[in-house]
Amino acid sequence: MGVVGIVATMKVQAGKEAEFEKVFKDLQGKVKANEPGCLQYDLCKLKSDPQTYIIMEQYESQEAVDKHGKSEHFQAAFPALGATLDGAPDLKFVDRLD
Repeated sequence: MGVVGIVATMKVQAGKEAEFEKVFKDLQGKVKANEPGCLQYDLCKLKSDPQTYIIMEQYESQEAVDKHGKSEHFQAAFPALGATLDGAPDLKFVDRLD
């Protein structure tokens, strides 16, 4: 199996954008430093809706995805991220075609 991608769309509560970005950027640094199987972990914001964020992730394998979800830094950050959200994240799993 090839590279596994995730496109996560997250709607953030009005006024909590800066808090969401701060928590995510801290998590992003820890992911990049500690997860060699993570090939991409980027945060984007919709131009048309500044409360909607897209996280683009790529992992070398499903095992790397599983390790990410179970990592101490992800488990620690997720409640803080969740507290800023306006609804559940929308996750789409994709296969990269080379």
